[in-house]
Amino acid sequence: MLEFFSASTRSVNSCRAMDECLEAALGTEDQDCDLILIHASMGHDFKALADEARRLAPSARILGSSCCGVVGREGVSESMKDVAIMAARGRDQIAVAGVDGINGRNAFEKAQALGEALHAANPMLKMVYFLASGIDIDDDQCIAGLESVLGPEVTIFGATSADNMRGIISYQIIDDQVYEHAAFAVGFSGADLDLVTQATHGFIAVGDPLVVTRSQGNRIIELNGRPAWTAYTERLQLPETATCSDTIPIGALAEALPAELAAEYGNDHILRVVTKREPDGSMHYATTVSEGTELFLTVRDEERIFSDMDRMMAQMVKRIAGRQILGVFHADCLARGRFLFNRIMKDELVSRMQYPLSDKGEVPPWLGMYGFGEFARLGGKNTYHNYTTALYVICRHAHEQER
Repeated sequence: MLEFFSASTRSVNSCRAMDECLEAALGTEDQDCDLILIHASMGHDFKALADEARRLAPSARILGSSCCGVVGREGVSESMKDVAIMAARGRDQIAVAGVDGINGRNAFEKAQALGEALHAANPMLKMVYFLASGIDIDDDQCIAGLESVLGPEVTIFGATSADNMRGIISYQIIDDQVYEHAAFAVGFSGADLDLVTQATHGFIAVGDPLVVTRSQGNRIIELNGRPAWTAYTERLQLPETATCSDTIPIGALAEALPAELAAEYGNDHILRVVTKREPDGSMHYATTVSEGTELFLTVRDEERIFSDMDRMMAQMVKRIAGRQILGVFHADCLARGRFLFNRIMKDELVSRMQYPLSDKGEVPPWLGMYGFGEFARLGGKNTYHNYTTALYVICRHAHEQER
């Protein structure tokens, strides 16, 4: 039977951090398990984290990523030395696959290969946790590649890895290796399992749009007939020499949603992040973008961020409907972390997520990260989001709890 266990810590020494997490999550007598998912800030030695996890849990598949901070049962931490893990037991209900060399040009083929490997391992999968490099990636094509094998009814959830908002490099762990352009996927099966997902952002589109006048895949070459980076930074009132670390906190781009999706989302727009600029002035968008697309700049509305969070949690609790919560996965945009809120506001925002999902004050196993983007359903479809808080609650049916 599938079980989850989580822990997080802040420790300078990577081996010690992994020791602390596994002891807190699984105790001292038996730390072996079937899966360990690791999120760690950029100050850690990712190979040392993987090696120590392997030493302590020799049977486990070990997967991980870099991020800009973590959220666990213990709360929020955004230092350079954060580690959070989710361990799982239940080998028959878990399938794992990984690929290297994924980018914006081959995302469909690489994701398709992941889907094929997962399906071969377990054709009864209900949900897939997906994580890919967040710097140069076409996330729509990742979804399409997985769905081409697994079907659109399999729910895709997860995130893209990040650095400290510089858009230079991010890391992924697959078993004993550390990569810079990899992706991995974990499938979960079980007739007793359900996954409830939802995302929210609380930003508002403003001003006249920038129009994509030339694009290629997920790369925007021109906006309003000018080099994309030039037009984008000018609209942000930044110099053309600005970097992604300058633009990400203030430069969320918004695409209008159809009315029916806007009503479900609680917002008229879905947001997108720019994660990389090229020397020729083009810039990497998070998804495929067609010529003619209108992109609006946005401003954050802090009151709305909190009210939308409360609305989302009320909807999720209603959808969970008393089922047993096995574990919560959580992907948050790094721009909603320390670059957006002060510590007090951030803690309050997280408490508004965790309290409604707690049982007698006990937070369920929880693995959260601040990354470059988030996957969650919208309008019944697998969708990629930016600048959101996205929650994924794995539940067990009530009749299974009674057995």
